[in-house]
Amino acid sequence: MEEKGQGWLAFASVMMMLAGIANFVWGITAIARDELLPGDLLFANLTFWGIVFMALGVVLFAAGVAVLNRAEWAALFGIIFCSLSIVFYFFVIWAYPVWSVLVIAIDVLVIYALATYGGLPLKEE
Repeated sequence: MEEKGQGWLAFASVMMMLAGIANFVWGITAIARDELLPGDLLFANLTFWGIVFMALGVVLFAAGVAVLNRAEWAALFGIIFCSLSIVFYFFVIWAYPVWSVLVIAIDVLVIYALATYGGLPLKEE
């Protein structure tokens, strides 16, 4: 018998793993082909940011796998990551409106799935 919310957790897990893969690929691109990415003050050292995004991609992928095993750390990490992603995409919504709205909507659904079915301990009152 299927546990309640297993579909939501599978969705959250797949989205986190896809985000991890995308971040890892972005990191490789930043290191190997930095001329393809715009370099300004925030991203002046693309090698550093490439390594950061590769590490984030690996952790995010591992968290996506751990979500299916109902690991509390993975659900908490996913909620924090998606929350930061929403803030980031609000800052760039003027440049990429359709993509930003799509990512924000997916992030909200992942947060819902993890907060509702992710196995986080709820404070009893």
